[in-house]
Amino acid sequence: MARTISIGAQGFEAMREGGYFYVDKTSFVRDWWKGADVVTLVCRPRRFGKTLNIDTVRCFLSTEFAGRGEELFGGLEVWEDAEMRALQGPVPVVALSFAQVKPPTFEGMMEAVCDIVCAAVDAHGYLRGWEGLTEAERIRLSRVRPGMGQVACATALNLLCTLLERYHGGTKPVVLLDEYDAPMERAWVGGYWAEASGFMRQLMNSTFKTNPAMGRGLITGVTRVSRESIFSDLNNPEVVTASSRKYRAAFGFTQDEVDAALGEYDLAERREDVREWYDGFTFGGVGHVYNPWSVTKFLESGGTLAAWWANTSSNGLISEVLRRSDRRLKADFEELMRGGAVEKVIDEEVVFSELRSRPNAVWALLLAAGYVTCPGPVPKDVVHTPRRLALTNLEVEATFDRMVEGWFDGVSADYGDLAEALLSGDAEGATDSLAEVTLACMSSFDGAAKSAEREPERFYHGLVLGLLASLRGRWSVESNRESGRGRYDVALVPTDGASGSDPAVVMEFKVFDRRRERTLEDTVARARTQIADKRYVAGLVARGIEESRIRTDGIAFCGKEVLVG
Repeated sequence: MARTISIGAQGFEAMREGGYFYVDKTSFVRDWWKGADVVTLVCRPRRFGKTLNIDTVRCFLSTEFAGRGEELFGGLEVWEDAEMRALQGPVPVVALSFAQVKPPTFEGMMEAVCDIVCAAVDAHGYLRGWEGLTEAERIRLSRVRPGMGQVACATALNLLCTLLERYHGGTKPVVLLDEYDAPMERAWVGGYWAEASGFMRQLMNSTFKTNPAMGRGLITGVTRVSRESIFSDLNNPEVVTASSRKYRAAFGFTQDEVDAALGEYDLAERREDVREWYDGFTFGGVGHVYNPWSVTKFLESGGTLAAWWANTSSNGLISEVLRRSDRRLKADFEELMRGGAVEKVIDEEVVFSELRSRPNAVWALLLAAGYVTCPGPVPKDVVHTPRRLALTNLEVEATFDRMVEGWFDGVSADYGDLAEALLSGDAEGATDSLAEVTLACMSSFDGAAKSAEREPERFYHGLVLGLLASLRGRWSVESNRESGRGRYDVALVPTDGASGSDPAVVMEFKVFDRRRERTLEDTVARARTQIADKRYVAGLVARGIEESRIRTDGIAFCGKEVLVG
């Protein structure tokens, strides 16, 4: 009989006590403990089992669970190791998570972090009344409360470790910090990165470096933020990224694990569907790693394919970076959304301060977050070797479609109207709809109002992304492709090809030039002349699309004024 799937079960203990569906990842506890790294940072995408794994470590090591090893871990891989069985339950553990720290202001972030640090201290509340406290320690401990100052908050975990080591007869505590970078991502989007990174540097330094009472530290997150100086003071923490071989099967489901789960729930015939939607991640050179959250939701729903990950993941940072990106990054993004690939140099350190100034910096973020994958072996020189990147799977494609549609929520109906008007040859309707979309683009993309006059490419790449999301399936949307004797700006190409009847559209954008044109009509005429003279339809004709099916449009704009003809 298939085990019950509990989506709401909180933590390893609840899952084991309830006998719920669980994929054994306890080898991570053994491998991490025996690895003996003092401070380990594991970077994996959202919903990839980081929280469950870090809680499994807590349940295995913590004095809170001493004597419950057979109950909680019997039959699991870590319990088969006699040396590990002897180690269960001897260590005081400090555990906290920043996963939900996502306020819009630095003050809100500090309030949330202070509450979490207080909760971590209060989990060992017996220390507050302990007679072994010195008077100075008693005063410092009394200052650890909601609303405390930055210094008290940043040093509270250091104090807690000192007290725990002494209380437990010299056994140094283990510190577990889950989703350390969630506040950092929100700080970048919210515009308070400098304040947030300054505080986080103090907290990390006090907890994981200048803390002789700490025995081991385990940190999880999505991104590796080392060059921002958050970790600059730590003594060589072990950083486990997507290219690292360590723990490469500990996060996410392997092919064997997915096959076993599909068999348990009588869904084995859906193997290929699940592979297309949720496979595609690669860690440490091991491919065919599946999104565990989405596979679990697929099983729980009885076999419904959906973008389950998109409904839970925080896409705010990714959305903000892509929305504000320059035309080159948008063009790469278009290629990915069309199912293509791009080659980029990957530096796995995410440098937030460079996300706007260095276009290539965003690829480390996309790779760490799981939105793109690097198939094939990892080069020895990852930093300087171009790697082929593609969208990870169908779920990620659906996630990006939703993201782009969200940029234009206020004009979603007009986007549909625009596509319909362009495809039907309704120039007047296209002009009206495009005017609405132009306003949306100008409010949605940095500098779009000015770039619509100075750099039309930036505007129409925003337009293309919206059309990609709205027309996916029946038409492909292409931009800046070679055809005839030049490159057209945008083309809507029917996917039914030579045998079909759907129309194609070739578009050329032109900015009104006051030096040689009197009206927007003149600008439209200039665009149409360019389409004809350079035979932009030639590429589509070469694909077997009859020229009678190809519409051509000149699109002129001057600031917020638009004309299609």
